[in-house]
Amino acid sequence: MTTLFSDDSKERPRRDVAPGATHVPGWLTTEQQRWLVGQFRHWVAGPVPMRAARVRGHEMSVRTVCLGWHWQPYKYTRDATDVNGNRVLDFPDWMVRLGRRALVDVSGDPRAGDDYTPDTALVNFYDDDARMGMHQDRDERSLAPVVSLSLGDTCQFRFGNTTNRNLPYEDIALSSGDLFVFGGASRLAFHGVTKIFPGTASRDCGLDAGRINITMRVTGME
Repeated sequence: MTTLFSDDSKERPRRDVAPGATHVPGWLTTEQQRWLVGQFRHWVAGPVPMRAARVRGHEMSVRTVCLGWHWQPYKYTRDATDVNGNRVLDFPDWMVRLGRRALVDVSGDPRAGDDYTPDTALVNFYDDDARMGMHQDRDERSLAPVVSLSLGDTCQFRFGNTTNRNLPYEDIALSSGDLFVFGGASRLAFHGVTKIFPGTASRDCGLDAGRINITMRVTGME
């Protein structure tokens, strides 16, 4: 496992989408992607099953399993009180290290991840018809960066402004293995997923259909 996330991975191109927001295509190798897909299967078989949360009475088309803290609109709890009452799986140490490496890679600063200790991950699964409306990630007490990893089918990711859901925004194709980080001035930017492109997953990523999105966050809770 340690070799999968070593720091000597080949440097990949990156693009600063907005201040504090960076897209790194192909950040994960196919071996890393397969390993993470295997972890996803372990997580969904855990004490709290994957479920579609209900927001304002409507069931989301995206299904979610959580690590560390359980997210439910609009709060975090240790136990999945809106599912089966079980405590979610712990946030793994290797994911903390992975999140820190992501911040180092997008910033070019070897110390950028020193103070970053994510303690929750929302792991979302999108089938062909799933979407996620424009929203802000503001249920956390901390404004530390969000680190997002994509596995499986490519999606159209809409990244907007911090004021509202309207223009200006940009549509970005996030493919299997891509990294997207947003923090700083873009931490509260509205964002969403407007489309999934079926059949676009890398042949060797380990996921036959659909998209997995792992988002690491710092809740700021104890």
